[in-house]
Amino acid sequence: MFFAIKRKLLLRCVAALSVLLITCVAYGVERLDVVVTPKSAALKKNIEAYIGQMSATDEKTLNAIKRAVLLRTREASQALGYYQTQVVVRLTDDAEPRMQVLVERGDPVRLRTVNIQVNGEAAQLPAFAVPEDKRLQVGARLDHSAYDDLKSDLQNQALRFGFFAATFSQHELLIDPQVGAADINLVFDSGPRYRFGEVKFSENSKITPELLQHLLPFKSGAPYNSAQVAKLTQNLQSTGYFEQVRVDAVGTADGPLDIPVNVMLEAIKPRTLSLGLGFSTDVGPRGRFGWERHRVNASGHKLGFDSEVSKPRQNVSSWYQIPVTSKPLTDYVRFTTGYQREELVDADSRLTNFGVQWHSRLPSDWLRIVSLRWEQEQYNFGRGARDGRSSFLMPGIGYSVLRSDSPIDPSRGHRLQWDVRGAKQGLIADADVLHVSALARGLITFAHDHRLLGRAQIGAIGTNSYKKVPPSLRFFAGGDQSVRGYDYETLSPRDKQGKREGGRYMFAGSVEYQYSIAEKWRVATFVDQGNSFNSLGDKMNTGAGMGVRWVSPVGPIRLDLARAFDEDKGWRVHFSMGPEL
Repeated sequence: MFFAIKRKLLLRCVAALSVLLITCVAYGVERLDVVVTPKSAALKKNIEAYIGQMSATDEKTLNAIKRAVLLRTREASQALGYYQTQVVVRLTDDAEPRMQVLVERGDPVRLRTVNIQVNGEAAQLPAFAVPEDKRLQVGARLDHSAYDDLKSDLQNQALRFGFFAATFSQHELLIDPQVGAADINLVFDSGPRYRFGEVKFSENSKITPELLQHLLPFKSGAPYNSAQVAKLTQNLQSTGYFEQVRVDAVGTADGPLDIPVNVMLEAIKPRTLSLGLGFSTDVGPRGRFGWERHRVNASGHKLGFDSEVSKPRQNVSSWYQIPVTSKPLTDYVRFTTGYQREELVDADSRLTNFGVQWHSRLPSDWLRIVSLRWEQEQYNFGRGARDGRSSFLMPGIGYSVLRSDSPIDPSRGHRLQWDVRGAKQGLIADADVLHVSALARGLITFAHDHRLLGRAQIGAIGTNSYKKVPPSLRFFAGGDQSVRGYDYETLSPRDKQGKREGGRYMFAGSVEYQYSIAEKWRVATFVDQGNSFNSLGDKMNTGAGMGVRWVSPVGPIRLDLARAFDEDKGWRVHFSMGPEL
């Protein structure tokens, strides 16, 4: 008996040393041939993975590891249910020795009975489910990895849904190689489901507890769910108030059932500056400057300043933002003021405004903006033309939504938005005005490399005195984002002096086809059509051309060459950057 034990121990040591030898001698797989009969790519791959890589080049070393290779081959075969394999390991007599592993795989062991049970509170939870796996169906070839995956999946679900005391009361994989059958008996006892306990925020958060409480996606006493813990972390990070967020809520088998939730918060630096440079053929070089104070007080108020400078347009604006306490992530009120100077083709404009906006995210994911804005604009339509001045108090409402599969380079998606503003003469307004605009963009990808983009913009003005409507409310067309082939905002009705004065209506549409020629490069061809006009019977202008797209880390950069069909102005180059939706 003692001899038998020593003999077994010796064999195991020899096998272990041989396996260690395989691991330690680094080798190229090109010196190993695995032949499986009948052919089985899965078994061949598994055997090669079990044997690993060898780098022995001499016959003596290869002979030393033959037994370990034999053992590893049988282990690899049994892992896939082949317990009747016949294995021969031999060396070739070539100038450079090669090892051949010849495998007669035999009939596999198949599952005879599969008994999987979930007991306890988890059995009553619809979200807690035994995964469907064809590898675990009766009659399927035994695959040890499927059995291990099943156990891991049940354990992971238990951790996700708060069954921290869960155990396997029975876990058996019974194999009868002679009969070629295997039985699985797996009983998972979930035990009780743990709950969220008291939530404590660190005292250095510098935000009122009342506001933080409204960021909780769960209530104390609710059943534990790790997805809700991740959601809390995401909510806190999305506020912009914190540099670091850490949420500790981990249960243990020993309890307690009410898991304390400890939230560690590190406040972000109170101010940030941002600078940006850009270029487009519409406005030429442009620069942007921004300043934001992320936290004015403990109630989460924010303050910001923005400015943009380009040749045709210069503006400065500031804002003060107050979160809606009940929905601090999605709803806020913003007070704004600003000044803008813009040089249109035939007009100059100076606009001052004050306003208030209520931003809210609806359950349907649409963004709604309700606004009240007072604006005063001074303008003229060129030397010798009339000057104008107008004031309007305009309430408005707008809706927008963006759905896409990527924020930078989507393969499909759409953007929809519309806006309505109005003013009543006599109520701090020089005329009755109803201003409506809408935009729709869509993108689809088909056959992997082919993309189709569509865009449509419309606008209309209703008024009792069009001459009192300032340039900022009128419509112009043409340019990089409108009708390519025409200069920026040059498509417009003209007054008696021949000056472009903007239209009551506007339409601009585009169809573009793109083809991917490399990972980040595409070529494109397009047709644009549109105009701004005072009569719905006016004709549309058409431009068409081709271009190149490069998907940069900050979004697509576009270079287009377009020709206007309705004016003999040759070809126009358009350069722009920004999202396609």
